Amino acid sequence: MGQFINSEKMDLPLIGSNYLEFTKKQFHVMKIRGDKTLSQITEDSMLHHALDEESNSIAIIVRHLSGNMISRWTNFFEEDGEKVNRDRSSEFYVDYTPSKDELLMRWEKGWEVFFNTLDSITVDDLERTVRIRGEEHTVVEALNRQLAHYSEHMGQMIFLVKHFNSSNWKTLSLPRTKRTAFE
Repeated sequence: MGQFINSEKMDLPLIGSNYLEFTKKQFHVMKIRGDKTLSQITEDSMLHHALDEESNSIAIIVRHLSGNMISRWTNFFEEDGEKVNRDRSSEFYVDYTPSKDELLMRWEKGWEVFFNTLDSITVDDLERTVRIRGEEHTVVEALNRQLAHYSEHMGQMIFLVKHFNSSNWKTLSLPRTKRTAFE
């Protein structure tokens, strides 16, 4: 493998800087897509409807994402990302029925905590070790873990709102029927 990588030519600070810039951009794009998705909720009932008993409603997904962000990213370098005061199981209570305004406040609070920490991370921090549920992770691993986790839930939210809105859904990217130069 060493024959393919010339470590003398690799500029690790540049790679780290590019990684950090790209990762931050992806999280900001994710937040914008989430905002645009949530803005298409026209009735509070859409917030609380799950497709079946094993599925989560939008309200539950938002509550879980916010709880995760606050737990993981508060005192990120000093404390385990799974805080002892977090009641993760309660994030999935099906009888959780906040108003849209309350839900959006929770959504914004989670992202605020997350972005405050994300914006404080430097290239020099990327190889530092943090703990999540007692396990050690580099900052890169922690960021990748959360990028995957948040993307999964964002996809669930988009699917639900798109399903509920049907033909009234306003696409977040190119419409399915729009032909592009890439086809």
